[in-house]
Amino acid sequence: MATDKEYGRRQFFRDSVTSVARAAYEFHKQVDAPRPTEAPIQSFRTDYLRPPGAADEAVFLERCTRCQDCAKACPHESIVFSQVDGTPVIFADQAPCYLCHDLPCIAACATEALVQPRSSEEVRMGVAVVSERFCTASQGCHACVSKCPVEALAMDFGDMRLRVDDRHCVGCGICEHVCGSVNDRIAIRVRRSTEAASQSGLGRLD
Repeated sequence: MATDKEYGRRQFFRDSVTSVARAAYEFHKQVDAPRPTEAPIQSFRTDYLRPPGAADEAVFLERCTRCQDCAKACPHESIVFSQVDGTPVIFADQAPCYLCHDLPCIAACATEALVQPRSSEEVRMGVAVVSERFCTASQGCHACVSKCPVEALAMDFGDMRLRVDDRHCVGCGICEHVCGSVNDRIAIRVRRSTEAASQSGLGRLD
C-alpha cells in the first residue's frame, strides 16, 4: 500500500500537470481569439466651422471654456470638438448646421463665446465656395439650391453654373453636405469667413 507521503507526491504531480495543461489551453484561447476592433483615430482636420454666433476667433478662444453645453443643446449633433484644443467645431460634410430658429446652441453658451444674432439669417459661419471643376451643375444637378435655407444659391441657366450670393450665405454647410450625398466628389465647400475673404473670386474655387 502506498504511503500517505507517496500519495501526496503523486497527487501533487497530477495537479501540477493539470494546472499547466489548463494554463496552456487558456493561453491558446487568448492567442487565437479575434482581436477587438479599435476605433480609427481621425486625423486632425482644419476644414472646420465654428458654431453659429461664434465671436471673432481670438475672442472666441478667450471666452470658450470647453464646457460642451453648446453640443448638448444641438438637436442635430452637428457640434463636435477639436482634437487639438477641445473647442467646439462643425464639419459640414458630416453634419452641417441646420440653423434652428431659436439657435439653442447659442442660448446654452454662458460666456458669450457664441453671441446671439438678431436672426438666423445674420449668422456668418463662412461662405460657400464652388469648384467648377467638380460641380455637375452643367449636367443638370442643382440639389444644393433647393436645400439652401437662405436662398444664397442659384443656377445660372445661361452658363449652366452654380452661383453663390455671398451677401446672403451664412456658411451653414447644408449645401456641402447635400453635394456629398449625391455626387462622388464634393464640389461646394464652406470656407470660414477669414479664409473665403482671402480668396480671389469669392464664391468660386476653380
